[in-house]
Amino acid sequence: MAEKNILAFFKSPEQAEAALSQLKSLRIVDSSINRFDGYPGDGSDHIANPITSNFSGLGYLTLGGDFSDPDASILASASVSASGMSSGGPDNEVTGRDIVLTVVVEEEDHDQAMAIVRNAGAMV
Repeated sequence: MAEKNILAFFKSPEQAEAALSQLKSLRIVDSSINRFDGYPGDGSDHIANPITSNFSGLGYLTLGGDFSDPDASILASASVSASGMSSGGPDNEVTGRDIVLTVVVEEEDHDQAMAIVRNAGAMV
């Protein structure tokens, strides 16, 4: 049997988990829920004082990015989210669809699976 994959983007992990629970009635080959970001690394959760601490730049401090290339760090620092001049939502976090539900289903169930994730609020 052939398989088809779906990448569905949600605003919260709870939305993705609700969609996945509805998909359990279908023949799922594999599935995962992940958060993704435009910047590499876990970043600045351990910096106590930015004046005395050692950090690589504004992109690391405000975006939580671990940049191996200084040019990438400088470019990320030009982001409105890094400057604090963004209206990115609560706690100045960038809002949007940063949760991806990846599902592999049997080909016969693909249309029904697409309908389920769309009804659950996904962008596919």
